[in-house]
Amino acid sequence: MAKAWSPDSWRSKPIVQVPDYPDPAALAEVEATLSRFPPLVFAGEARKLKEQLGRVAAGEGFLLQGGDCAESFAEHHADNIRDFFRVFLQMAVVLTFAAALPVVKVGRIGGQFAKPRSSPTERQGDVELPSYRGDIINGPEFTPEARIPDPARQLMAYRQSAATLNLLRAFAQGGYANLEHVNRWMLGFVADSPQGHRYKEIADRISEAMDFMRACGVTADATPQFRTTDFFTSHEALLLGFEQAMTRIDSTSGEWYDTSGHMLWIGDRTRQPDHAHVEFCRGVRNPLGLKCGPSLTPDGLLELIDLLNPDNEPGRLTLICRFGADKVFDHLPGLIRAVQREGRTVVWSCDPMHGNTISAGGYKTRPFDRVLKEVKNFFAVHQAEGTHAGGIHIEMTGQNVTECTGGARAITETDLSDRYHTHCDPRLNADQSLELAFLLAEGLKRERASRERPPLPETGAAVGF
Repeated sequence: MAKAWSPDSWRSKPIVQVPDYPDPAALAEVEATLSRFPPLVFAGEARKLKEQLGRVAAGEGFLLQGGDCAESFAEHHADNIRDFFRVFLQMAVVLTFAAALPVVKVGRIGGQFAKPRSSPTERQGDVELPSYRGDIINGPEFTPEARIPDPARQLMAYRQSAATLNLLRAFAQGGYANLEHVNRWMLGFVADSPQGHRYKEIADRISEAMDFMRACGVTADATPQFRTTDFFTSHEALLLGFEQAMTRIDSTSGEWYDTSGHMLWIGDRTRQPDHAHVEFCRGVRNPLGLKCGPSLTPDGLLELIDLLNPDNEPGRLTLICRFGADKVFDHLPGLIRAVQREGRTVVWSCDPMHGNTISAGGYKTRPFDRVLKEVKNFFAVHQAEGTHAGGIHIEMTGQNVTECTGGARAITETDLSDRYHTHCDPRLNADQSLELAFLLAEGLKRERASRERPPLPETGAAVGF
């Protein structure tokens, strides 16, 4: 029988990847203040996401999850959020159109501030300071003052998340996502690229279809699926004091929800079954993600599934696999077979970013060909096992950055210094993100061709973009 859970039961467990705040009283005061703030998201929204992810687990959809490696206070601009959303919509259109599957859209945004680190300290020359752990904890500047964990940053993160969510809801529901605007989502620096031309071909075909339906009397004004879209937020549940402060009882169901985001995930460094992060996440009813790296064994995965999804609820748990391009065939088949053997219902998603990070020219980067290779291998394993490659989890931006090498524009190591803006991990730019979307669409089409076409959804089910 599962042990009793409460929002603070994690505090009695071992914990890793947490900052050492110098003033515990100030930290407690901030957490108490946050606990009185309004929720950032609502339980009904989280339940809706869980329902959609349940259809992905059944092979009837695809999860597109992506965004910044770590959100920044300094780069919080409406234009940056808009450009990210535009690229996300383009990727979703490519996948929906080519694969004939509904796409569940989940951003790494509106709360993705804290970052786990491989070392608690960073050295530059003869100076060693605490590592930068994300703007919610300390500053990226390499000074003793900036690197001191400051609990007041949690209040800044809350306010930025609230503003970001407000804008995203306006974009998703206020007309910006209208399929009649499919040609307007193109970013200027992508328009003349190979991926821009490929996208324009799809957009033109969609526009022609919309013109035909309009002539038949079917308009976007009368069809909500054409003019709005569901967009959800997610982040790694790393700073548990903040997450506890945002956890509330839902008045409708009487269950606990973490209202800091729709979906939370547990990182590869914090998934110890007897530690604090698993303890906290097992008790909230949000959809959960679990990062699965090379050190995770099939038996270890089953133990975590039992803790996080004991009722085998569809859509509750997404397994985000991050092995590295050359390790997929060594690790993924065993995990899939164990999950299938035990009859567990999960969404299988691929994180092709974190296992393919290298250093080049003094910068952290990710070769785009390695990212594509991991995605291809992920699809190949699922096709061989007869399971659904259900999602992708990427670090990306709508900005015209040069952080990952390769892609159609052939970014080289010497180009990295041109527009390397990330405070933490390298991100795909808009052009590379679109190129990845076309690869994913091809893989989904192959999977669809090898399986029997699913029945049409019932009347009223979500079938649109």
